[in-house]
Order: sequence, then structure tokens, then C-alpha cells
Amino acid sequence: MTGVYVALGANLDSPERQLDSACMALQQLAQQNSFRVSAYYRSVPMGDVPQPDYVNAVAYFETELAPLELLDALQAIELQQGRQRLVRWGPRTLDLDLLLYGDEQIQTPRLTVPHYGIKSREFVLIPLEELNPSLVLPCGTGIATLITDAMRQSLQLIHPSG
Repeated sequence: MTGVYVALGANLDSPERQLDSACMALQQLAQQNSFRVSAYYRSVPMGDVPQPDYVNAVAYFETELAPLELLDALQAIELQQGRQRLVRWGPRTLDLDLLLYGDEQIQTPRLTVPHYGIKSREFVLIPLEELNPSLVLPCGTGIATLITDAMRQSLQLIHPSG
């Protein structure tokens, strides 16, 4: 059994509903009573592609799936919800990123864990901190030390977790 953190993001086709549906699907991958999700936050898109703001959250759960099996399951959920990979950092119905898989460090052509953007993205760090304020990355860095006031001000709370 491994504890995992997954980032959720959407900015097309009712983003909050997309995250709600993704949470229901993720619960099917989770060990019973282990699933938790952060509040939903609104964030400005990354990159230069004109698009609507994102709705983001982070989920935690325990799973028996191996890392690549979990990645396959996450990508299947994205596809079920209409995900198309047309433009890098472009708009999407759903984006699910495996942030952390226990304390493992994984580097394969298909999967990098911890996720390469985990230390710099406020829409990941703040929900992570909400779920586990004392979380330490496999490199030994506490996530709370990475969060700046500017990061906190850049996100808009949509609705609390629960």
C-alpha cells in the first residue's frame, strides 16, 4: 500500500464538475477510506496560450497500483472525461498529474516522480500543504518552505474541501 498525491486541473466544460467527476473516479483507485481532496482553487494558466482560468486541487489516497499502472489509470480517467492533448499547456477538460508516489523517486521515459513542477507551482503546493502541512519531499525539502506570500495571493479559493 502506497500513499500518493495527484494534482487535478481543468479549465474547459464546467471545470468544477470535471474535478468532481475525477474525484469519484480516483476513489475507485483508492483503498477504502483513504481518499481526501483539497479545496478547489482558481489559478491563472501557465504559458502563452490564451485560455480560461483553471480550477485546481490535489487528492491524496492509498493504492496498491504500481506507479505505471497508476499513471495508466490516471490517463484513462482523463480520456473518459474528454481529454485531448493538442497544445502543450493548452486548455483541457482534465489534467491529472502524479505528484508523489510514497517517498519514491522515479525517472522513466513515461513518468517522473516527484513531478518536475512540484516545487514551483502554487496550484500544487498550496493544496498539498492543505492536505499535509508537514509534508516533506523525497529530496528532504518541506513543502511549507517553498510557499511564498505571492503564491498564496495568486490563488483564489473556490470552495473549501469536504
